[in-house]
Amino acid sequence: MVYWLLFWSALLAATIVPAQSEAVLAGLIIHAPDQVVLLVSIATIGNTLGSIINWGLGRYIEHFQERKWFPFKPETIAKAQAIFKRYGVWILLLSWVPIIADPLTLVAGLMRMPLWQFIILVFIAKGLRYIVLAWLVLQGIALS
Repeated sequence: MVYWLLFWSALLAATIVPAQSEAVLAGLIIHAPDQVVLLVSIATIGNTLGSIINWGLGRYIEHFQERKWFPFKPETIAKAQAIFKRYGVWILLLSWVPIIADPLTLVAGLMRMPLWQFIILVFIAKGLRYIVLAWLVLQGIALS
């Protein structure tokens, strides 16, 4: 059951839904440090899948952009497109950074980035973030 909680919190955190997965992961690592590899894997997969949802929204943004519920203003999308054009696909290695991650992953779809390339870069970025978080939590446990 807790694995599903972690998975869904990580997935939602990567979408346009406001959610937080780091606190869930940290709490679970503190509770079960021997499960750290499994927990980091679940969080990484969930968060990557959430980013794929954003990529899909980007692919079909023209159909949603005018809806009231759509979270990004045209100016925000234009800024993210400019950053994406300037730095290329490698900017997705920053897809773990709060605030800029969602627009970047959405713009990757809008820019018709190949899904396989998107998944590889985002998986690396998200995985490294969770690995660093897990390491920090485990260091805190060791110091206690």
